[in-house]
Amino acid sequence: MDKELAPEIANRGRNRNWVVGITIVAALTLVIAWTRNALKTSVEANKIRTATAEIGPVENSLNATGEVIPAYEQIYTSPIRASIRRVLLTPGTAVKPGQPILDLDKSLTEIELEKLNDQLALKRNGIDQLRMKLNKSLYDAEVNDQIKLLNINRLRADLEGARRLQKVGGSTGEDVTRAENALRVAELEKKQLENDLSYNRQSMSASLRETTLQAQIEEKNLKELTHKLKQADIIVDRPGVLTWVNENIGSSVNEGEMLAKLADLASFRVEGSCSDVYADQVKVGLPVTIKVNETSLRGLITQVKPAVKNGIVQFVIQLDNSHHASLRPNMKVEVFVITDRVAKAVRVANGPAFKGKRKQYVFVLPKGSQVAQRREVGLGLSNFDFVEIKSGLQAGEQVILTDLSEYENLEEITIDPKR
Repeated sequence: MDKELAPEIANRGRNRNWVVGITIVAALTLVIAWTRNALKTSVEANKIRTATAEIGPVENSLNATGEVIPAYEQIYTSPIRASIRRVLLTPGTAVKPGQPILDLDKSLTEIELEKLNDQLALKRNGIDQLRMKLNKSLYDAEVNDQIKLLNINRLRADLEGARRLQKVGGSTGEDVTRAENALRVAELEKKQLENDLSYNRQSMSASLRETTLQAQIEEKNLKELTHKLKQADIIVDRPGVLTWVNENIGSSVNEGEMLAKLADLASFRVEGSCSDVYADQVKVGLPVTIKVNETSLRGLITQVKPAVKNGIVQFVIQLDNSHHASLRPNMKVEVFVITDRVAKAVRVANGPAFKGKRKQYVFVLPKGSQVAQRREVGLGLSNFDFVEIKSGLQAGEQVILTDLSEYENLEEITIDPKR
């Protein structure tokens, strides 16, 4: 006689059967879905994008970024140490030559200017005193020289008299020797005096020249400070628009510190930057395309900055149309540096179907047909807009630009017109 199973054992077996059943159903669903996808050979027309191959130029380009800046920008700096007393014009103001921008407190510089004036006056007074002292010294030395000359003449006459007296027995040889020695001493003293006179003349002249040079330096410092004081009137010297002004009234500014920026917003240039991976390819003279919203502008690289900062190469672009209405200061733009160009090539609009390989498969849709055929094509230059087709495609043929990687194993796919 069979023994009846316990309820918990019966429930456990029933639950196991349910789990197995659900697992089998899920697996069958996945197999069916995979089979459908594997056997899928059509795609809806509204889910694809196509382009027709044509003949035209193709340019190979490097992607970079850029910033629009005024072609001309003048920076006004403080020529002196001062403080900002008043701000007369604000950023964004269109200005004309002669308009003051800021009013600086120049009192400290004016005091320094007066000090330099006093120092120069002292130097000039010192020159006058030195010149008078030099004249007096020269005069005294010349008088002493004349006195020495008269004394020498007297001693020479005494020597002649002693020699005459010796001949007649009126004097001895010692008297003659004494007179000769006195004359020789007087002549040596005169030579010494003449040497001192020459030295003093040169020394005093050198001192006068030194003092005169010091006065000239003081005079130049005075002229320089006077010029800086005149420049401290921060006045516009050309038409433009103020893009920045130091509006911190009462703040101190040092010499050389920026006070304002004036830009000519009628003309612009672009400062571009790209990865240093392309440093060898970015060169002066290369053509450039600038994307400003939906507008494309052309230009040339006029300068490549030698220093690489944080892995970035910077360069300057001169625009063919630097007055374009869409340009704005500090605007960020896309930059495409053109490194190569083919004037006449079979080209197709760039799209997700092109993976950047030299050879790859694409689907070509014959004219009037609903069946796209897979075809191998050879690619050349490429940029944001176009891809060069070197082989496998002719002008006039239609190419699917949508990424159809899921159909890469099929030779043909059907384009379903239903929506």
